[in-house]
Amino acid sequence: MLKRERARTLVRSAFPRRRAQLLPVKSRDELVQLLSQQLIDAVIVDGGFGEEVVRVLPLAEDYPSAPFFFVTAMLPTDAPLVGRAVECGAAEVLVEGVDDSSARLLVQQRGFSQRFDAALAEPPEVLGLRTPLQLQLWRSLVRRAGRPVRTEQLAREHGVSREHLSRSFANGSAPTLKRVIDLVRVLAAAELSKNPGYDVRDVAAVLSFASSSHLSGTTQRLVSAKASSLSRLRTVDLLERFVQTQGEGDGED
Repeated sequence: MLKRERARTLVRSAFPRRRAQLLPVKSRDELVQLLSQQLIDAVIVDGGFGEEVVRVLPLAEDYPSAPFFFVTAMLPTDAPLVGRAVECGAAEVLVEGVDDSSARLLVQQRGFSQRFDAALAEPPEVLGLRTPLQLQLWRSLVRRAGRPVRTEQLAREHGVSREHLSRSFANGSAPTLKRVIDLVRVLAAAELSKNPGYDVRDVAAVLSFASSSHLSGTTQRLVSAKASSLSRLRTVDLLERFVQTQGEGDGED
């Protein structure tokens, strides 16, 4: 949400097109709509938007998975808005001319995808994923942070057939690739469900499930829980439930 040219320059320099996708919004309503339609890693707000900023900043408490960053020139007149940004839970205040070179790192390390990837970089032991291929695929999945992916796409990325990939992944006691893909998506859905601003329908839309019923069916099949209960379940709880359902049939992806 950028208005001043100086703020635009800072953000565009930190996030060139080859590294990130910037989605512009001009109002609180546009931001809420965007947050409810797709997975947003972080929100950057220009203090130069004036009164609209006052309406936007409280959203940081409703969508903590997408940390808010407040851009300011840090002039004496900016003090009230900076104070309000901190009060509303902004993750960081980016000062023009001071944080230009570090802005990308400051934003990325707190973004949803980066935090999700860091938390699950190594597969939990209960999943039994130990071969090089299993580890590569797991890391590829968690880097997507719950965004949809099909086995055909993963097979192309690894230069093998879909059948070979699926057969090689489910080695020994390891779950099938289909189940692991769905597990990562449910883990992401659980994290997003903890946002006060989201309901099950929003989470399903953000992660590109076909519908809230699709998310609910996937959650029930994998972890024997309702999608509405994801906000109360920890990752360790979901993993335990997942292992308990191991061996049950999987649908096609």
